[in-house]
Amino acid sequence: MELGVYTFAELTPEAEGGPTVSAARRLRDLIEEIELADQVGLDVFGVGEHHRPDFAVSTPAVALAAAAERTERIRLTSAVSVISSDDPVRVFQDFATLDLLSGGRAEIMAGRGSFVESFPLFGYDLEEYDELFAEKLDLLLAVRASTEVTWEGRLRAPIEGRGVYPRPLQDPLPVWVAVGGSPQSAIRTGRLGLPMALAIIGGEPARFKPFAELHASAAAEAGAPRPALSINSHGFVAPNSQDAADIAFPAFARMMDRIGRERGWPPMSRAAFEASRRPEGANLVGSPTEVAEKILLQHRVFGHDRFLIQFSVGTLPHADVMRSIELFGTEVAPLVRRELASVQLSRP
Repeated sequence: MELGVYTFAELTPEAEGGPTVSAARRLRDLIEEIELADQVGLDVFGVGEHHRPDFAVSTPAVALAAAAERTERIRLTSAVSVISSDDPVRVFQDFATLDLLSGGRAEIMAGRGSFVESFPLFGYDLEEYDELFAEKLDLLLAVRASTEVTWEGRLRAPIEGRGVYPRPLQDPLPVWVAVGGSPQSAIRTGRLGLPMALAIIGGEPARFKPFAELHASAAAEAGAPRPALSINSHGFVAPNSQDAADIAFPAFARMMDRIGRERGWPPMSRAAFEASRRPEGANLVGSPTEVAEKILLQHRVFGHDRFLIQFSVGTLPHADVMRSIELFGTEVAPLVRRELASVQLSRP
């Protein structure tokens, strides 16, 4: 199983009542985080796209291209690219360029995003939310499949035999689809034979198993091999469990409460946060052993191929994020890999 980190490059105070981290500083910190993740042997780093004042990255490919020059092995993916409000041709070109710069390490994680600011910003109608995603994913896959593209849809101008350049080193350029709580999205992704990134940021992870099953069964019905599955979750690693909880909770609460005020959620209590840290909860916050055990527990449920963890849920001090990445790469990942290897060897 591949192990990695993703971030939205949040712009919030590092401490309650403190100044907000600047976009310039957060982007510099981000490149250091990706570089460290590469150095400690992690497999993937993802950067999300947002168009709000509380996030630093609106163009993941640009940030990842900077990281490509500071890394050697780690795969570089969006998490996600909001293709519904972007042009899939340009998204493909951006990530093809990243693929060339990185020596074949780029990926696109296509999704509809957690927020809607990009739709009015780029002139799209939210009433066409689902149709926009389906149509633009179709165009993205058409551009990926052929250098010369002929395509027609309802919501974007047609393309008649036009070449799309540059072409990436990888053929095909990997495209994942990020799915939240929609069974229809899991089915559509499976029918297309595409790998799925399943976001589990609340509730009990076991409740999401039907989404993985729908994804796999839809692929089988379409005659496609079983596509890869990623589980993407929130978490934080510290040398011991109490430190992990004490460091992570204030940032978690600030971020979730701010979003909750927009969406009508109740404030996050410490009791609710602690409940989410239990083995059956969604958050992977704890010591290296606790986090490794929870990843393995989820793997017994899903049998997934990739696990990505978001440490900076609300801006944490950069030193704490770096320490968490270091522990994830040097202690959590070896525990998980060793256990999965021993299970594989024990099978007849």
